[in-house]
Amino acid sequence: MIGVPFVVRAVAVDERTRLGEEPNAYLERITEAKLDAVRATGLGRDVAAVLVADTIVVSPRGMVLGKPSDASRTSGRAVEDEARAMLEQLAGDTHEVRTRFALSPPEAATAASHAETVATQVTFRAMASGEALAYASTGEGRDKAGAYAVQGMAAAFIERIEGSYTGVVGLPLCEVIVALRALGWWQ
Repeated sequence: MIGVPFVVRAVAVDERTRLGEEPNAYLERITEAKLDAVRATGLGRDVAAVLVADTIVVSPRGMVLGKPSDASRTSGRAVEDEARAMLEQLAGDTHEVRTRFALSPPEAATAASHAETVATQVTFRAMASGEALAYASTGEGRDKAGAYAVQGMAAAFIERIEGSYTGVVGLPLCEVIVALRALGWWQ
């Protein structure tokens, strides 16, 4: 979207929340784990920098809503039910989407050069009976924090966004570019 050449490195990181873990502590832990895991893959000399990110939804009651359970561990119906329950928690209220990103040199032993959490307020309209289940059954939000994709059909639920739209999608581009420029990694 912004013309930066990139290579995707998928890594396995345990994204389960820990008992009593605060949302920001969770994001810091997961982003750091992703950064360590990506750099451990042996990036080579052609990689100038590493960018990792993670997104969570914080319900109006302060609960972290991750992705509905992985379908490989549970039945499709159980995932649908979990997604429906998440959407019903968000309906008719304002929640917060937090995306944390980290920028780092590719060397494994170095600290992140920049890490930042971007918070955006998202207000869902009230949903008619059955709307949450109908959306959950599409599968669109199966791999999304909070069980919805703002850039997809769930846009019909959103009354207002205050903050970074791209942060809700999963990577706050404006803030990433500002950080890249501050580091001298982008013109």
